[in-house]
Amino acid sequence: MEKNEKIKVNRENIAKHLLEYQLSMVGKTMLILIDDPYYKFNITMTRGQLAQFKEYSIPLLQKVFHFNKKKAEDTFAFFRKEFGLRIKN
Repeated sequence: MEKNEKIKVNRENIAKHLLEYQLSMVGKTMLILIDDPYYKFNITMTRGQLAQFKEYSIPLLQKVFHFNKKKAEDTFAFFRKEFGLRIKN
């Protein structure tokens, strides 16, 4: 598969995609997970980045799972609790 080729986000890979997206927002990659099992405590994001991440994630969750907005927001909240980065400001 070419590096520039986009992978379609679906039910099987959406969690990985959102995690990669979140990490890329703060200049990190998935490789950090191998080196730092406490990444979500050691890496932080700003409130602005969180708002941007949420703005991206909610519509994507709605599209992939055919959720209404409330269900997508609840799913995003669960994702943030399990995989989200700390807020630094």
